[in-house]
Amino acid sequence: MPDMSTLCKPSVSVPEYVITMEETLEFAERVHAGKPQLPLALRLIQNTGVWKRHIVQPIEKTLRHPGFEERNRIFEFESKKRCPDVIERALANARLVARDIDVIIYVSCTGFLMPSLTAWLINNMGFRSNTRQIPIAQLGCAAGGAAINRAHDFCMAYPEGNVLIVSCELCSLCYQPDDDGVGSLLSDGLFGDAIAAAVVRGSGGTGVALERNASYLIPNTEDWISYAVRATGFHFQLDRRVPRTMEPLAPVLRELATDHGWDIGNLDFYIIHAGGPRILGDLSKFLDVDSNAFRHSWETLTEYGNIASAVVLDALRRLFDEDTAMPGATGVIAGFGPGITAEMAVGSWIVDAPRNMDRIQRGASAPYLKRDFAQTTRRRIVWTA
Repeated sequence: MPDMSTLCKPSVSVPEYVITMEETLEFAERVHAGKPQLPLALRLIQNTGVWKRHIVQPIEKTLRHPGFEERNRIFEFESKKRCPDVIERALANARLVARDIDVIIYVSCTGFLMPSLTAWLINNMGFRSNTRQIPIAQLGCAAGGAAINRAHDFCMAYPEGNVLIVSCELCSLCYQPDDDGVGSLLSDGLFGDAIAAAVVRGSGGTGVALERNASYLIPNTEDWISYAVRATGFHFQLDRRVPRTMEPLAPVLRELATDHGWDIGNLDFYIIHAGGPRILGDLSKFLDVDSNAFRHSWETLTEYGNIASAVVLDALRRLFDEDTAMPGATGVIAGFGPGITAEMAVGSWIVDAPRNMDRIQRGASAPYLKRDFAQTTRRRIVWTA
């Protein structure tokens, strides 16, 4: 049995309420008029490249703070309303049903439930009562990558197991109208809401065959991204040094690929957390990769904003939808978040996993794509064996 598991096509849903960049700037000018940090914050918001975001309530409700208790009630209600359909589509993408799932990893940093939503899902969606529950609440944007990695680890211990990942990030419910620091104002124009789900299969399935993963914490940076928990709820705190963290993290990503026998600058796909334009721009520079290689992450950032742990799942969905990856294509998945923490994985594209895995094990050459990243749409394909 090969030491791989397959990350199948994610399902992603965004709420129906939309706010454009122009509206964000207008609201910021009106709500925070006269604040000395406002001009800088407006310039930073304009530079995010976030054209629109989706939010779970109309903007008029979002801008009002009804209290932490009411916000958390809204989080619970909206999570239970919106997650099931996304989960059903993710199961269908993996050609599984609820009773096939052995573990549910539920990820969110924007609301708090105890017991976790996993208990409600098991009771209401037909999952087995002995389904294992792994809630992840405090890794922020890195949690999407962490969930993928922990799912792979489980499948290595239980090769026939299947893991469901659910990400529910309703970032707009963390808006704090009285916070007017530059970091807070920037986050108000950057983060969006989304629900995503994906299945990692221990055997079978089409998608990314996860082969190796790693975690890394940049020393002495634990206060660079954080929540201050107050009577009014979660107050997001962002240090101005965060955008520069790709310089120390790029060598870590390079080492992960090198240890696997790959060149990080010459992979076929890159699924990277879209924390902001500086993150994506710097990482492509330090890895010596054309910025178009990160196009799926850029598209997520442009259309949805930073949707926290759901970014890597949405960017991966876009890779599936592009439909250009071929068996053996190599890639990396990376999420970054509080700590400062990086959760990283490398893997290759596989179709009908058991049959192709057996072929690779017997020594047959697996074709893979080398793509010209200078192209901006569907690109030239060069086959190698």
